Amino acid sequence: MDGRFERRGVRLLLKRDDLIHPELIGNKWRKLAPNLTAAAGRTVVTFGGAWSNHLRATAAAGRLLGIPTVGVVRGDELAGRPLNPSLARCTADGMRLHFVDRATYRGKSGPRTLAGILRAADAEEAYVVPEGGSNAEAVRGCRALGAELRGLAEVVAVACGTGGTLAGLAAGLAPGQRALGVPVLRGGFLAAETEALQREAFGGRRGAWSLDERFHGGGYARVPAELDAFAAEFEHRHGLPVERLYVAKLLYGLVTLAGEGAFPRGTAVAAVITGRPFP
Repeated sequence: MDGRFERRGVRLLLKRDDLIHPELIGNKWRKLAPNLTAAAGRTVVTFGGAWSNHLRATAAAGRLLGIPTVGVVRGDELAGRPLNPSLARCTADGMRLHFVDRATYRGKSGPRTLAGILRAADAEEAYVVPEGGSNAEAVRGCRALGAELRGLAEVVAVACGTGGTLAGLAAGLAPGQRALGVPVLRGGFLAAETEALQREAFGGRRGAWSLDERFHGGGYARVPAELDAFAAEFEHRHGLPVERLYVAKLLYGLVTLAGEGAFPRGTAVAAVITGRPFP
């Protein structure tokens, strides 16, 4: 129960995808599972920053399933420094890290740049999973999330990084339901990315979905003091560990939207809890 929603006649539900597995949490597993099947035992190469949840999940999956993993990390200046706790967890789980400069990292979607990265990482025969894990396979994997929520809420909301979870979620919902994405990055690029992912996975746009771009808190891995205080209060109120980079921004956005009267009275809103605090 939460008075901030109740007084507006709105019911908040929490979809606890963070409980799927202790290490393969929430949407990370939903996106990784079909890609690991497609990899068919080959080394898996993927990409991320120094605090990437996706790198940690991929490394954990590799350890649990006996699949070699390589993480291409943004920022070659990090190569000579002690590993932060996130990257240290990756290596403890057997992931081999390959650091690249930021210009090369930005160009990784280009075939020539990607080929050069794979060659330098001694992983030319590897199966490549994009940054954040979002591709057609991942989107189709996330469709099950929407199917699990059919008939349970008029609005299903999720924090978004690369758009794959939103793209699949929306496709899996029933008619009359809509998905709401809360981007955690700045830039206003996610609508086009989500549409492109749905085209790749399903041949065109699927489901009713929209984005609210106001709650990124300054960008990825930015946690303003106000947001941190909100998350701490939500934890105290509901006994739910609130992950700050994604989940806190989602919940803050939903509380704000409820206060603005964005949801008609009688609406049930399901918030997908995609992660837990690290470490």
